[in-house]
Amino acid sequence: MQGIKRKLVYVGGYEVLGLVVGTSVMTLLTGDAFSDTGPLALMISAVATLWNMGYNYLFEAWEVRRNDRTRTVWRRILHAVGFQITLVCFLVPLIAWWLHITVVHAFLLDIVFIVYVPFYTLAYHWAFDKIFGVPNSARNDAADSSEIVAKGGPASPSHSHHGEIESDTDGASGIPIGVNSPSVSDRS
Repeated sequence: MQGIKRKLVYVGGYEVLGLVVGTSVMTLLTGDAFSDTGPLALMISAVATLWNMGYNYLFEAWEVRRNDRTRTVWRRILHAVGFQITLVCFLVPLIAWWLHITVVHAFLLDIVFIVYVPFYTLAYHWAFDKIFGVPNSARNDAADSSEIVAKGGPASPSHSHHGEIESDTDGASGIPIGVNSPSVSDRS
């Protein structure tokens, strides 16, 4: 599975599971009623969903430029921690506003999620890749041929009527690739 379909399935599953766990934990930690924490959890989920899609787009645009695209443990950790750190910048002010508490108090409340979410993200992302396969941005075989297409990996280059090989895009980030653009090995 590749392209926007992959991103939608990934984010949908990630957020639904996260919403169930997040609402339950927030209800327990705050002592507030589910009717108070449930809508907050939905807002958090909406913000997280939008940022998740944006963050993954940016991460894959960065990843496709690497000489080695293998999703190592360290690359997965970078992905998970980077996502969580940037997400906290959006969520702490939202939590403070919603619960009528200080930003410091909201940050302290969010510490549970700050610790939990990178592990959840790492495990979910790894499991998702095992079930659905890695995206083209993480395929070294696509890098070897300098061709990536959103529908399934390496493909034959297309030729123009002048016999030149035309560049293509990777589909996920719209970054031009191919003979008429910098090779993957030129990107670092």
